[in-house]
Amino acid sequence: MSKNKNITLRLILMNFLEFAVWGAYLTSLGRYLGNIGLGNQIKWFFAMQGIVSIFMPTLMGILADRRIQAQKVLSLCHLVAGAAMIAAGMYCRNAGTPSFGPLFTMYSISVAFFMPTIALVNSVAYNALEEAGKDPVKDFPPIRVFGTVGFIISMLCTNFIKIDSVAMQDSWTQLVSSGLLSLVLCAYALTMPEVPVKKGEKGQSLAESFGLKAFTLFKDRQFAVFFIFSMLLGAALQITNGYANTFLGSFASNPDYQDAFAVKNSNALISISQISETLCILLIPFFMKRFGIKKVMLISMFSWVLRFGFFGLGTPAMPGVLLFVLSCIVYGMAFDFFNISGSLYVNENTSNDIRSSAQGLFMLMTNGLGATIGTLAAGWVVEKCNVFANPANWPTAWFIFAGYALVVGILFMILFKDPEKLKKAGQAA
Repeated sequence: MSKNKNITLRLILMNFLEFAVWGAYLTSLGRYLGNIGLGNQIKWFFAMQGIVSIFMPTLMGILADRRIQAQKVLSLCHLVAGAAMIAAGMYCRNAGTPSFGPLFTMYSISVAFFMPTIALVNSVAYNALEEAGKDPVKDFPPIRVFGTVGFIISMLCTNFIKIDSVAMQDSWTQLVSSGLLSLVLCAYALTMPEVPVKKGEKGQSLAESFGLKAFTLFKDRQFAVFFIFSMLLGAALQITNGYANTFLGSFASNPDYQDAFAVKNSNALISISQISETLCILLIPFFMKRFGIKKVMLISMFSWVLRFGFFGLGTPAMPGVLLFVLSCIVYGMAFDFFNISGSLYVNENTSNDIRSSAQGLFMLMTNGLGATIGTLAAGWVVEKCNVFANPANWPTAWFIFAGYALVVGILFMILFKDPEKLKKAGQAA
């Protein structure tokens, strides 16, 4: 019991570090790439997060389920991710004007090993809470809040800290800071409670031996619909990460807006999204109990409509800037009410032997296939709207994204059956 005595605080620190790694660069990378002449390549940097998520979370989840304890896999992933991200930052420092190829290669290696850690952190946390006799549905969301706190603090540091008179959001230093935080978590992960490895048994199929049994969840109609819409909604996740900061920075070309706070401190403005996320995580237990998983997910989907729509309608000056603030506020529901509740849905409806693999599969659909398709499609929309040559066309792009989210929400409302109603119907039968 002594190992679990302070488990809540230990898991809080793990989540804090996990998302601080991401917050150091995720919302500001597009701005930096634009500064060094790689604006047209932004879509590939963010699409790569999705491409590697197609297979890496699943592979690392299988490894954690069957071969190596999850906390050790988490440590290994952060070791590689941190080293590669530091190498990317140092390359940018030494190159002066970085080339796409070398920077993209080192960045890709880093995100390939970082993306699986999101699901691994969940698996490590759920196991630790269950070992301590706690309920993950009730006790994990307040812990996960501190992941968002870490993301926010990291974002604000990137916005306000200047090195050699250059803000980190405009500099390669954001990459190095992310890498250093990864190395810290690499060491800390090894202190987490051990997660049991489920060794294969004689007579098991090849799929069972390698943890591929999670893919059989697609045979269940309810899970199949859930995973398909996870992919469709995942398409919305990277759009504002890749283009929100770039969009706000584009107003600098307009003399009426170039000195506005939202333009000069765009990363700080966007951090309101993560502050909202922090508050919304705390609301998940209430909303899950009061409305159920389907309605919570629908709230998320229609919040994406508002997220994109407000960006399209806003301006950096008053009162238009308030629409940007509203966009950031609804982001909390848009992100959390699907990602966190979806993760809990997977955790509650899968068996122990495939739980890490199933979490990896959920990540594959959202941050893998969905994010890849969404980022490349968003890049195509942005290019067709010709926003870099004519920033006045940005609203058209945001309204297209809002329309997409609206269609996805309506289809989900029709096709996904309420799990609570299905359970009651089964009990009655």
